[in-house]
Amino acid sequence: MQTETPSSADRAHSAPQTANVDQAELDKFSALAAKWWDPNSEFKPLHAINPLRLDWIKAIVGNLSGKQILDVGCGGGILAEAMAKAGAKVTGIDLAEKSLKIAKLHGLESGVQVDYRNISAEDIATEQAGCFDIVTCMEMIEHVPDPSSIVRACSQLVKPGGWVFFSTLNRNPKSFLFAIVGAEYILGLLPKGTHRWQSFVKPSELAQAARGAGLNLVHVKGMSYNLFTQVYSLGSDTSVNYLMATQK
Repeated sequence: MQTETPSSADRAHSAPQTANVDQAELDKFSALAAKWWDPNSEFKPLHAINPLRLDWIKAIVGNLSGKQILDVGCGGGILAEAMAKAGAKVTGIDLAEKSLKIAKLHGLESGVQVDYRNISAEDIATEQAGCFDIVTCMEMIEHVPDPSSIVRACSQLVKPGGWVFFSTLNRNPKSFLFAIVGAEYILGLLPKGTHRWQSFVKPSELAQAARGAGLNLVHVKGMSYNLFTQVYSLGSDTSVNYLMATQK
């Protein structure tokens, strides 16, 4: 039976005015930091879906060459490096220092230049409001106490007419079965405890937060995993993973 949890907007109103960070989440990803660039590690799913995410962004905005892009919650830099390879001028931010160290080290090895900073979305929004053509926030908002605060910061950071891309997990019985029971406990695609179902964000909640932050919803795309072929693909099914494109 599904137990409804407060929407992201409700959580925003009830959240205390403290840093929008869950230390347990930071510790969890910090413990895995050394494995970010191992395509057969716990980050294998991110490596598998990264080309899909990048191609989807490029299909919407066109050529990334010369674009100023901010990757919020960049982790070890998998998407950030891919966008930089496509010609963008990328800044990646994260609050997990160990992940950023791995990202910087990999950048030195690969020769791909990304400006990595240990700063929150809210703080950089006060420094660089309206400075970016594109802001990406992928697989991140389900890991913070106040997702709508991240959405507002992303909106502040992007230029008028610019794009903000999100990807996250829907909250319903199917997502609990597939993303937690299946992915973490049965298939072992992710470490146990990677996600908390109560923190998943419904598309309607994310769309509401985006509109409230001055972003216009343009595209929503689902992402699915085929158990037999072990291949991820984009489609219309948003019941588990989904991506959302918004424009300022």
